[in-house]
Amino acid sequence: MGSTYPQISKKILSLTGKTNAQYKLIQEGDKVLLGLSGGKDSILLATLLAYMKRHAPFDFEVKALTVDYGRGGEYEYIIEYCERIGMPYELYRTDIYKILEEHKREGTIYCSFCSRMRRGALYTKALEGGFTKLALAHHLDDAAESFFMNLTYNGALRSMPPIYTAHNGLKVIRPLIFVRERQIIDFIAHNRIYIAPDCNCPINWLDDDKRPSARENTKQFLASLESKNPDFFKSLKNAFSHLHAGSFCDEKYLE
Repeated sequence: MGSTYPQISKKILSLTGKTNAQYKLIQEGDKVLLGLSGGKDSILLATLLAYMKRHAPFDFEVKALTVDYGRGGEYEYIIEYCERIGMPYELYRTDIYKILEEHKREGTIYCSFCSRMRRGALYTKALEGGFTKLALAHHLDDAAESFFMNLTYNGALRSMPPIYTAHNGLKVIRPLIFVRERQIIDFIAHNRIYIAPDCNCPINWLDDDKRPSARENTKQFLASLESKNPDFFKSLKNAFSHLHAGSFCDEKYLE
């Protein structure tokens, strides 16, 4: 991996800095728990938070936590990377995989169920540790996919906010929400950072024909729109910040 500290591009630093300031994601005295899966997105976020800890004009605490699903995984590279960037780290063992297997029904996709349990595990550790905020590594492509999946499959206009308060009072933040996925891929490639092939995600334990296709279909749909209109994601990002709720049919927003 080498001993040099990973280089974050000025574009990413500028974008995430503005996002942090605009939405007051991390402030003086915050205690932040980072959900670190070991995938490219959370590896960038870990690097960014470690960078902020060293350079931000305010003081805050941060710790990374990986949720182990109970089936084992490749964690050594995550532990080594956190040591490299000076990030406090914990591996949290759970029985999520066992629970998934017990509740699995033929023909059902358990991504949302798994996601809720993983989020629950993060909430538990955050509250136990007295953390004020939980940082997740969703980016703009995730938000776009979420929006179009909700639109086409769930019949709802819904996406991913930069910050929200969970039912337990914990604030959940997304510092990378305006970063493009390709910028993250460039960061990983430029710094030659190793990422486990399956990122310890249970979906990779399924046979290819049993993996959910909705997200991949949506990803390809968005790629085709962007190929026809290079400014598509720029426009989408602006749209997420300029809602005209009264132009729809929800009675809550009608005059």
